[in-house]
Amino acid sequence: MDRRVSIRNDNGVRLVNIATSQNLVVKSTMFPYQNIHKYNRTSPDGKTHNQIDHVLIDRRCHLSLLDVRSFREAICDTDHYLVIAKFRERLAVGKHAAQRCDKQRFNLRKLNEPEVREQYHIEITNRFAALENLNDDEDVHRTWENIKENIQMSAKECLGLDEFKQNKPWFDEECLGFLDQMKQVKIQWIQDPSQSNVDNLNKVMREVSRHFRKKRRHI
Repeated sequence: MDRRVSIRNDNGVRLVNIATSQNLVVKSTMFPYQNIHKYNRTSPDGKTHNQIDHVLIDRRCHLSLLDVRSFREAICDTDHYLVIAKFRERLAVGKHAAQRCDKQRFNLRKLNEPEVREQYHIEITNRFAALENLNDDEDVHRTWENIKENIQMSAKECLGLDEFKQNKPWFDEECLGFLDQMKQVKIQWIQDPSQSNVDNLNKVMREVSRHFRKKRRHI
């Protein structure tokens, strides 16, 4: 069932034509919400509402998309509202994907140090010298496992494991206060879209964006 807003412009017609030609479904118009949860943009005058952000999905799996709606109070630093879709899908993790997650990462940056590079060269040379005594009739897969194991053991002893970098947190209580302030101002603008509230919202959004950029720059 089509539950879009009442007026469609040329862009809406183009969207429908693209969806029809590519066997897509415009799911954002198919859920029975009130108009305030369908609109995803309000013009600066606070009176003109549009539904211009849509969610399209292949017709073969459109039943996996359970819900689409707009959230007006979400802070996105834009004049568009946040559009959230609930999607249900079964994911299967393949054997090779699971193996990739278990791989070790060595600290290869240590190879730039002459002493470490020389130590690694000696270690791996000694290990490969021991492999020369292997039987030529040995299975090729077993031979490769021996080679790989010796390379990994040499790297682990000489280079060590590479620690994953953790980003320093920059979003603190002060940032949370700025975000709450912007949320309150936006709610005030939604309830009363006067020019003074529009100007106040734009001012607060600029201040919050400036504060966040400053925080990220100094981490």
